[in-house]
Amino acid sequence: MSTTLDKAIKDLEAKGKAAKAASHRLAYLATEIKNKALHNIASELIARKDEILAANKADYKDGEASGMNAAWLDRLMLNASRIESMAQDVLTVAGLNDPVGEVFDMRTLPNGLQIGKKRVPLGVIGAIYESRPNVTIDISALCLKSGNAVILRGGREALRSNSVLAKLVQDAATRAGVPEGAVQFIDNPDHALVKHFLQMNQYIDLMIPRGNVELIKFVAENARMPVVTGGIGVCHTYVDKTADLRKAVAIAYNAKVSRPTVCNALDALLVHKDIAREFLPLVAAEWSKAGVEMHCDERAMAIIKPVRQAQGKPISRLKLKAATKADYGKQFLALVALVRVVDSLDEALAHIEKYGVGHSEAIVTEDYTNAMRFLDEVDAACVYVNASTRFSDGGQFGLGAEVAISTQKMHARGPMGLKELTTYKWIAFGSGQVRP
Repeated sequence: MSTTLDKAIKDLEAKGKAAKAASHRLAYLATEIKNKALHNIASELIARKDEILAANKADYKDGEASGMNAAWLDRLMLNASRIESMAQDVLTVAGLNDPVGEVFDMRTLPNGLQIGKKRVPLGVIGAIYESRPNVTIDISALCLKSGNAVILRGGREALRSNSVLAKLVQDAATRAGVPEGAVQFIDNPDHALVKHFLQMNQYIDLMIPRGNVELIKFVAENARMPVVTGGIGVCHTYVDKTADLRKAVAIAYNAKVSRPTVCNALDALLVHKDIAREFLPLVAAEWSKAGVEMHCDERAMAIIKPVRQAQGKPISRLKLKAATKADYGKQFLALVALVRVVDSLDEALAHIEKYGVGHSEAIVTEDYTNAMRFLDEVDAACVYVNASTRFSDGGQFGLGAEVAISTQKMHARGPMGLKELTTYKWIAFGSGQVRP
């Protein structure tokens, strides 16, 4: 082991020890102190906006020079609006009820013993993430409010941005009375440190990876502590034969176009054959305005290709390609979508079962029975009736922000907010009871 790497590992171990020590105090820290820290963070984000943007501009420039694709550049980029949104999300978290200390499921046993559960923090959260600097703020805010210490390890491509944001969080939290060491940031980009980080189960209680498939797989296979996996979305929207077509067009447009580079964006549009001839030209017309490339199966292509106008208006930027096997089950992260015509709800459900990854799925229908079947039979973290999959987000769900979107079933599923960063302990009140 090189002297440099040996020193970096010792530094990482020191961060782990400091976070563990801080977590013991964070577990019972007053809500007022935690909220003060969050208000400080929100204020500092606005006050230091120019410093943050300068660091991010340098990261973005390096990303462009290295050939980073458009989806990852979009995730990397910060602007004034995104910083203001980050600050507002932090304030939203501050306004939420503190889950720590909640007592629930209390009951009295026949012997008079009162027994129940009390919500407590997990301890120390490790986070490994790529590209998106806002994750530094989101995870820090949620960890602080839920009484957890956190060790952050962002990607090399956002090192300048994350360094500024992590220092901002540390300073703001310490000024509020949060114990030092509660928020740690790994500023050494050496990939060799990651594997050691994943072995630190003596300090870290839960590891959360956010990034591409390779990163998540690497973390899941190498971590000694529990891991929450997710964030890879292959999201379907099925337009049923009874769908309100106006709703369906608006939902498909929003799900695909509003931000195509994120995990809750639409990847595949499934359309019932009975309404395909009427619906497909309408959605093609809307998608063409945004430059969406439609990868169509044979039946969809046969309907859309001859059409050059919808509702009397020309379709000016129609982009069509024949769908290939590789398009099925693909997360595009771009203005591209698979379009398939299906014969029935059963066929749509079978497609989602085969190609979905358990993230977010939607049906557009006016048939109550079909809606309930879809909710019952689709196995995903988030299932929608007559709404866009783009709502799969901690902020949109009223959680303030999210540390991740889990596609697992243990211990959390879907957007992970404050309660998902807690566990519980059993508590019992007696009056001298002894076990017979």
